[in-house]
Amino acid sequence: MLMDIQAELHTLQDKIQLALKLAEQSQTTAEVGAYQDQGLSVSVRQGEVDKVEFTRNHGFGITVYRGNSKGSASTSDFSDAAIERAVQAALDIAHYTAPDECAGLAEPEHMAQQILDLDLYHPWDLTPQKAITMAQACEASGLSQMNIKSSDGAQVGSSNSVRAYGNSHGLLVAYPQSRHGISCALIAAQDDKMERGGWSFSHRVADKLQDGAYVGLKAAERATRKLGSRAIPTGEFPVMYAPEIAGGLLGHFIGAISGGSLYRHSSFLENSLGQQVFPDWMTIYEQPHLLQGPASAPVDGDGLATYSKSFVEQGALSSYVLGTYAARKLGMNSTANAGGVRNLRCTATHSLEDLLGIMGTGLLVTDVMGQGVNLVTGHYSRGAAGFWVENGVIQFPVSEVTVAANMRDIFLNLRGVGEDVDARGNVQVGSILIDAMMVAGK
Repeated sequence: MLMDIQAELHTLQDKIQLALKLAEQSQTTAEVGAYQDQGLSVSVRQGEVDKVEFTRNHGFGITVYRGNSKGSASTSDFSDAAIERAVQAALDIAHYTAPDECAGLAEPEHMAQQILDLDLYHPWDLTPQKAITMAQACEASGLSQMNIKSSDGAQVGSSNSVRAYGNSHGLLVAYPQSRHGISCALIAAQDDKMERGGWSFSHRVADKLQDGAYVGLKAAERATRKLGSRAIPTGEFPVMYAPEIAGGLLGHFIGAISGGSLYRHSSFLENSLGQQVFPDWMTIYEQPHLLQGPASAPVDGDGLATYSKSFVEQGALSSYVLGTYAARKLGMNSTANAGGVRNLRCTATHSLEDLLGIMGTGLLVTDVMGQGVNLVTGHYSRGAAGFWVENGVIQFPVSEVTVAANMRDIFLNLRGVGEDVDARGNVQVGSILIDAMMVAGK
């Protein structure tokens, strides 16, 4: 059953206007966020239906400012009485919080003036039976492959939502969006060894999903290629991150240049604005207005209009990632990034084959494990699995190794970025080749 989008939009707008009116009556400024989600998710395992789940969730949150004192409250009850209680709770909390000169709404002149339509809403009239059939076909495709012995399941899902934001400056934004996906996880076995591999794909438009049979085959290929792993020597080698995990490296970089890390003095890139942090061929940028983009949004979490920008230009750090509060703490201007970056991209320099040739002998990492990332010092150390490469040719799978370096050195010593971009998520990047990292083998 599809959402009545117009009815949901009107409901959220009415509740936000009610909350803002109540806050105004108490001589406070306020900002309100609300959402309504509805979705269908189906999973199968070994051909049998494992779960059929219909979800409908909503939420409402308000933050009020008594001068520079802040109070926040939330509720999942959309009745007028519950909204009134939430507003009163936020007002009561603001009586007790210490003043913070950086707290408060963004300045009125900075509010978004035009709300772009980014083509984010494409409903899919998905029935449970159709979803079951698709998931079963996806899983069967993978199970038909050699060495695939079992399945961790296949899933098909669809969700629609409405997001709304309003504040005391008169801004009220509400828009719908959709997300549809298919995934599969399989187990490969050889002798007494078993390996798990999976694949998933999502899009705002159902017709643009990857074919279920392809997803199943991709999951099977990713599981079977891990079989027969061998030990490798410990030493310093070139390391390449495959596209599906390379985005994590850029994610760590974004974390290090984000306002919260900077004003808390917990980033190894503090005071690096304008400095060379990548090779001079590298540009890293966001495109929040991509039509149907996975993370596109017309406004940020403070109500400022989003815009395209570079964070790195010709290798130099050109911008931090700032919302209004962090910008005030740092004595700077917001970059309209409250809530994070949206549709992050970077320079591509080589084909995958060329990158492997440049690498020569080293480690191609396809999986990372553990939490060994320290943004304060820049130290990076994580468990890894992947493939050993010699003379630019993949030789055999590798598991149970550790890769380590300092992230400042990792970023400065990039050799290239592949054109084999993984286009499935917010951070879209190809393979990343690092000149050298310490690799600890068995």
